[in-house]
Amino acid sequence: MTYVIALPCVDLKDKSCIEECPVDCIYEGKRSLYIHPDECVDCGACEPVCPVEAIYYEDDTPEEWADYYKANVEFFDDLGSPGGAAKMGMIDKDHPIVAALPPQEHDL
Repeated sequence: MTYVIALPCVDLKDKSCIEECPVDCIYEGKRSLYIHPDECVDCGACEPVCPVEAIYYEDDTPEEWADYYKANVEFFDDLGSPGGAAKMGMIDKDHPIVAALPPQEHDL
């Protein structure tokens, strides 16, 4: 089990979750953040700090955003397990689910 970052993060990327993550498993794509399912230790530190409530425990992800589990897993298919997001910096791609979305507007 792991945590999932869903639609509310797209085009926002607040990054509060990155600062809270003790294992550096939240990676930055072009339009969204992604949690590495094999590096996440399920501590839950990221969830309460997200200002748009985009982070869910896998089993608690709302049905309308269920595909974001797949997006978070498949984002790493060609990256493997880099062992920490900080050294990677922004990764110049997104999962196709995210890339296909129209621009998202946020009221923060």
